[in-house]
Amino acid sequence: MTDWIAAAGKVEGIGAVDLNYPDHFEGQDPAAMAAHLDDAGLKLNGLAMRYYTDPGFKLGAFTHPSAKVRRNAIDLTLRGIDACAEMGGRTMTLWMGQDGFDYAFQMDYGAAWDHTIEAISTVCAHNPGIDIAIEYKPNEPRAFALMPDIGTTLLACREVSAQNLGVTLDMAHVLYADEMPAHSATLIGRHSRMIGLHLNDGYGKRDDGLMVGAVHAIQTVELLVAMLRHGQTDVIYFDTFPDMGGLDPREEARTNVILTDRLLDVAETLVDDPALQAAIDDQNAAQSHRIVSAALYGA
Repeated sequence: MTDWIAAAGKVEGIGAVDLNYPDHFEGQDPAAMAAHLDDAGLKLNGLAMRYYTDPGFKLGAFTHPSAKVRRNAIDLTLRGIDACAEMGGRTMTLWMGQDGFDYAFQMDYGAAWDHTIEAISTVCAHNPGIDIAIEYKPNEPRAFALMPDIGTTLLACREVSAQNLGVTLDMAHVLYADEMPAHSATLIGRHSRMIGLHLNDGYGKRDDGLMVGAVHAIQTVELLVAMLRHGQTDVIYFDTFPDMGGLDPREEARTNVILTDRLLDVAETLVDDPALQAAIDDQNAAQSHRIVSAALYGA
């Protein structure tokens, strides 16, 4: 893990990292991890909970049928929040992939929802100075996630109603939830707040974790425009998977930085473009496509 941190610190444009808890802390306490980040010239943005490494959570963490196991999941999360605060981080991301079901008549959906809302409420109350972000995903490892899409996630945020609760939007998750990324970001801006943005790309069939803009460049630009309009986040996290194709992770990270800078430049030229806004107001897709394509690819 320390080698990965050192390598990330050598990529120009990477100034902060998110670490997984408890995976990345095996044999390391928070103070030691903070020192490694300092040595690499990096700051901690936040931590992301990973329950799947514990086989005890195979049937769920917050939705497990055993109250004892659910409490263990909550206590693990609270320890993660404490570690995040100790290291100067500000965000705890909850990706609850194991909280779902695979069969009809397997889960009491109402009870599972109640347990999850109660758990998130407890997590949010533990340290109001740490933001808690729900990262939704349609499925995997379970066939169905309890919170698979933007609507369900925003409903959960509304029910918990904690000031420090919001959403992490992951581009690849949104794509294979069959959502338009900018639409989801706009809904977040209206009903909650975007605490985290995971940029990547994919073909909409699974969580591909491809490099930024590899497939959906225009949709990525529209997402960035929505992000700028709502002032939704100041940190972009690259949730991409270099190991899937044997890429050098440093070169992949550099490519993500270069492409994101380029797409952000394009988004900044479009965010207040009156001609684009007029085309959107008229739902004139041909005109808006020409304007965006000229900004992205050149006249």
